Amino acid sequence: MASTEDEQFRFQPIGFIDSCYKDRFAVPRQPGLVPSSKAILKIKKEFQPEQSLIGLDGFSHVWIVFVFHGNHVSRFHAKVHPPRLNGESMGLFATRTPHRPNPIGLSLVQLDKVEDGILYLSGVDLMDGTPVLDVKPYMKEVESIPLAREGWTGGKVDSPMVVQFTNEAEDDLDRWLIKRKDPTLKEIITQTLQLDPRPKVYKSEDGDSSKYKDSHAFRLYDGDIHFRFLDANRIEVFKILS
Repeated sequence: MASTEDEQFRFQPIGFIDSCYKDRFAVPRQPGLVPSSKAILKIKKEFQPEQSLIGLDGFSHVWIVFVFHGNHVSRFHAKVHPPRLNGESMGLFATRTPHRPNPIGLSLVQLDKVEDGILYLSGVDLMDGTPVLDVKPYMKEVESIPLAREGWTGGKVDSPMVVQFTNEAEDDLDRWLIKRKDPTLKEIITQTLQLDPRPKVYKSEDGDSSKYKDSHAFRLYDGDIHFRFLDANRIEVFKILS
């Protein structure tokens, strides 16, 4: 067999993600964690979507093979620190970190509909502009394995944060809803913040309440969601700019 060790493989995106998440910050760490999150994928004309997408609308979920285009870490690290391990390290290939030798990601997302060469997706963990390399249908009869082992992730369930809105934020949201006409906006904000989107460096572990005074913001569609931590378990959305 001929060796391919020195070969380079070049891939052309079949399309790019138009996501509700415009920046890396606050993008869910896994698909399905924010069921209300949305994205669309428009297949390029050269891939003949009018032909290549026939039959896909019969599936409820699809695999999205994509590129971590926002990953700018050039140095290889064999061990990483998954957020759920609270500082402990794990082998890179035993995790789903985006910092990989080849920046390729795989997400299982819900397919809401297929229309005019566009895939309408929900439950996404994809940033806006993500290059997509391939789409494959999810087949539960061969890909659902109830007795599969979970490795170090077994039992690692994070308690959701409590999210509340100030009166000002509620008023901002009402004005935004008039423009966007999307009744799921509050659901997306709440589900996203329940996951505590901050990197570990911003999280307090020693009970120092002063660390919760800083405010943060993330981009959702054409809005900026400003929030702060009231304590270790509660988040307050205090302003929405749109």
